[in-house]
Amino acid sequence: MSLSLRPYKGKTPVLGKDVYVDPMSALIGDIELGADVSIWPLVAARGDVNIIRIGARTNIQDGSVLHVTRVGPEAPTGHPLIIGEDVTVGHKAMLHGCTVGNRVLVGMGAIILDGAEVADDVIVGAGSLVPPGKKLESGYLYVGSPVKQARPLKEEERAFLKQSSINYVNLKNDYLAENR
Repeated sequence: MSLSLRPYKGKTPVLGKDVYVDPMSALIGDIELGADVSIWPLVAARGDVNIIRIGARTNIQDGSVLHVTRVGPEAPTGHPLIIGEDVTVGHKAMLHGCTVGNRVLVGMGAIILDGAEVADDVIVGAGSLVPPGKKLESGYLYVGSPVKQARPLKEEERAFLKQSSINYVNLKNDYLAENR
């Protein structure tokens, strides 16, 4: 077993087809990655007290932290981490017990906290803070700490959301080919 993929309480990460997990990352516990996902160096993801699910063609970039919230009085079901398809999570982002839709860009150093929900087709600006329970509406750029809706996305930005995931699928394919 790879040191990057570690079991916790009998649950080991499950990888979809053609997934790249950098050997310097750590994925622990109840985690499922869809097809063509890429996990880059120094990503830490712990599906220990709840589940993590990451959709197809999503990329989690260097130094990002992914975690969940346990079941408790304030959260009867806890907060799993659910990330959709074609999502780009920028370097050093922190996603904790939140839900992220499809075709989302989470900027570098952004933080999304427990129970927050990011709809499809959203950009969360670099360094932004999405507070617990906040809901971000589809089709907008959000920036700030705490985030505020800045403006509707431009057509080029919407197109970039999908293109970014395609770029990372191609890059991870190069890495997989290099390591075969």
